[in-house]
Amino acid sequence: MAKKSRRPSPISRKVVSNIFNKPATIAYPFVKPKLPDDFRGQPIFDTNLCIGCSLCSRNCPAQAIEMVDVEGKKYPQFDLGRCIFCYKCAEDCPKKAIKNSTNFELASTDKSSLVMKPHQAMSDTILPKKK
Repeated sequence: MAKKSRRPSPISRKVVSNIFNKPATIAYPFVKPKLPDDFRGQPIFDTNLCIGCSLCSRNCPAQAIEMVDVEGKKYPQFDLGRCIFCYKCAEDCPKKAIKNSTNFELASTDKSSLVMKPHQAMSDTILPKKK
């Protein structure tokens, strides 16, 4: 019987070669990336500017905005799990109550945590704190 050669498989060679390469990512959790000013992260909603016109909800292509009643006035409620971050809502808002942010860390195992309720924005838990 002929003896088979023990050449490493292509996958094994790739694994061994990648052990000595630099990592493909930066040290993300420890070093925050520098994002451009026009980065489309989590929307920021200012209840003081909102007039309840519902243009944001009506024009949202992902149907991620629902108008809800808070203390007798209609405010948008954002479902970030459905949002495609197109910012059509911010473009259409006549009072510029919706702005973009650079917050991209939205991963969650709890879908309910991805819903931005207007009463949370009123209590200042959604709006980032000024430094």
